Amino acid sequence: MKGVKKRFLRVLNRTLNPLTLRAARGGRGPFSMVEHVGRKSGRTFEAPLILAEVPGGFVAEVTYGEDVNWYRNVVAGGGSILHWGRWYRITGVEPYGVEEGLRAFGAPASWVLRLLRRREFRLLRWRFSSQVASRPVVARR
Repeated sequence: MKGVKKRFLRVLNRTLNPLTLRAARGGRGPFSMVEHVGRKSGRTFEAPLILAEVPGGFVAEVTYGEDVNWYRNVVAGGGSILHWGRWYRITGVEPYGVEEGLRAFGAPASWVLRLLRRREFRLLRWRFSSQVASRPVVARR
């Protein structure tokens, strides 16, 4: 990852992400939260996402590409879960077509994504799990 992009992502992680994570935990707005386990550290991390529900899972627009930690950790496996109104266990990640991805988000979100030339979509397959269903959403600092 290039230096400028890496620094930009670091700024987002420390500023915008805490605000959107708070909204996701509270079930407010369009935000969801993915909880993933670090590939190397084994630590648990959280990242905000905006998703569209489709048959078979959720579509995520991968704004910053595949070289971000949440995406790499989810693909690597290790117990990733998603909170979007309730808890889901992520069972797989698959490429998703551009036109299908845009259609999944519907108007006006698809107009914005098209204007921004977003072309990276992934299908997050899930399974509802009673083990995570009762899990409380805990606000972290």
